[in-house]
Amino acid sequence: MHAYPDGNVFYRRLAKPLPRIVRGDGCWLEDADGKRYLDACGGAFVACLGHGNAEIAAALAEQAGRVAYVNGTAFTTDPVEQLASELATTLPGDLDHVYFLSSGSEAVEAALKLARQYWIERGRPEKRKVLALSAAYHGNTLLALSASAREHYKTYVSDWLVDVGRVPVPCYRCGCRADDPTCPTCTGTALDAALEQAGADTVAAFIAEPVGGSSTGAGVPRAEYFRTVRDVCDRYDVLFIADEVLCGAGRTGTWWAIEPFGVAPDLMTMGKGIAAGYAPLSAVAAPRRIVDVLATGSGALLHAQTFSFHPVACAAGLATVRILRKHRLVERCAELGTVLHRQLAGLTALPNVWTVRGRGLLAGIEFVEDTKIGTPLPRALRFAETFTEQALAAGLVVWPNVGHVDGTRGDLVMLAPPYIVTEAEIGEIVTRFAAALDRTLAAVSVAAR
Repeated sequence: MHAYPDGNVFYRRLAKPLPRIVRGDGCWLEDADGKRYLDACGGAFVACLGHGNAEIAAALAEQAGRVAYVNGTAFTTDPVEQLASELATTLPGDLDHVYFLSSGSEAVEAALKLARQYWIERGRPEKRKVLALSAAYHGNTLLALSASAREHYKTYVSDWLVDVGRVPVPCYRCGCRADDPTCPTCTGTALDAALEQAGADTVAAFIAEPVGGSSTGAGVPRAEYFRTVRDVCDRYDVLFIADEVLCGAGRTGTWWAIEPFGVAPDLMTMGKGIAAGYAPLSAVAAPRRIVDVLATGSGALLHAQTFSFHPVACAAGLATVRILRKHRLVERCAELGTVLHRQLAGLTALPNVWTVRGRGLLAGIEFVEDTKIGTPLPRALRFAETFTEQALAAGLVVWPNVGHVDGTRGDLVMLAPPYIVTEAEIGEIVTRFAAALDRTLAAVSVAAR
């Protein structure tokens, strides 16, 4: 049995003490012992502008000094109005209304509830089901977790979750190895079959990440995939929800990851990078055609959250969006993304590294037992977890994920450095990654191949 760390904090990890971070500067963190860490994943894909940004800190302080909180059902504030206007100019398609919340899970929960309420108020209460990809993560509140495909997260609460239909995820592990131009999984036509099986008249929404998060290791579908999804959703009168909580806000080199696919969703969730980690902030974007149904019906989205439309959080978001524009950091993500992926490509020559994938400043690196055929490592080795610990010891912060292959097996880590990362720091990430892999192989019993 592990001894619980001293103190009064109910930590997210209970097995051992955590380093105490006392300051941050750009892409670097420093703990109480003076050790420095290169934050190669922005914490949890959040700190996209790095640490210690004085401009955002000043915006937070200024708004807190003016008014820190009001009830969003009774009042609005300047930061809320201004941030919604700024974001609306970046949104794809006819998305033009923004509903602010605090976390990505809340945003997904609200989007799914909005889809259900919309159909009820449209006079179609039979449309109640949700479809999602077979490898996906959408959050940890109960409805968002239901839409997620991380079975180990559901272990203790499975009886409380709702059934969500699954659509096979388009990826490198498809049976066609992503080479068959007619493959239903990779082209998106599998959604058509899934809707037929579920009963399309009963389906309210299909939710997917345009570029995968850690559940697929930054998997990027084929160019035609979301065009097919859009066509199928239109044909069956199903709302398409793009979950951009992780991959949006410039991370993949465009404001929103859906853009290169040439289509727009009916609803979109956003979070993480929209306030750069300086305040908890997320949002749901919706078009007037959907908002008007509620406005002329019940009069409100039935999703009450105390900290929705928080003025200080929205002030942080407003400062973030303006910095992204002012310094052309979305474009920089595209430019530096080319550098990142070029340098990471060399990692595939290392033992047990199979693939590197992603777009922009988002990358997934998968570890396997046999790099010729991609055989997953035995789960008992806890390879991704061990690598993450060894990386931290080497002063590198990465994000691990397990179970993406079949719900149990699968080891990968994610990189998502701040948009201000330099080429020299990208080189340092690769160097420390290789050192962490050496330490990992020395710590676990696995044949290097």
